[in-house]
Amino acid sequence: MTDRRLIASVFIVATLALSGFAPATPAYAQSSPPPAASMPSSDAERALAAQHPREWANLTPDQRERVLENYRRWQSMRPEERQKVQQNFQTFRNLPPEERKRVLEGLRRWRQLPPAQRQEFQQDYARYRGLPPDQRERMTKRYQQFEQLPPAQRERMMANWRRWQQMTPEQRREARRRLGLWRQHPHATQPPAH
Repeated sequence: MTDRRLIASVFIVATLALSGFAPATPAYAQSSPPPAASMPSSDAERALAAQHPREWANLTPDQRERVLENYRRWQSMRPEERQKVQQNFQTFRNLPPEERKRVLEGLRRWRQLPPAQRQEFQQDYARYRGLPPDQRERMTKRYQQFEQLPPAQRERMMANWRRWQQMTPEQRREARRRLGLWRQHPHATQPPAH
């Protein structure tokens, strides 16, 4: 996921929170003063909170902090970036409820990943985006085919993939040789003759 798409996803959550989709927690909000980081620090931030007083009051300090962070990112975006975020948000709003739920669950899992793993995924996504369109399309079709498999078969494939990831280059070459996959991988080094 690129930074822009990440920002868009995070902005969606902030917008949903300000739209009343955040869980109401008035007792928590009034039990202790929120940390300074979750308080608006500029006129624009205070205006944002004032436009949605009831929703703002129901947010936890952590939710307020995330909304303010997202708002600051929004303020720092170029107009074309904002337009893309707005398009993404509209696309999100037009999704069926189950799909929106999956998107939000994916974002929740994303936020729980360690930063190194998030960076690795971002790099993988950047490599994917750099592929020629026909290659990206083939990958997408393969993924869709994978998604259609029965759960047990998907799990077997994932177990095989994990084993493959743990193999050394020599073990991979030997596995390819045994399976006769050399012609399908033109960049693979031919195994030594026995």
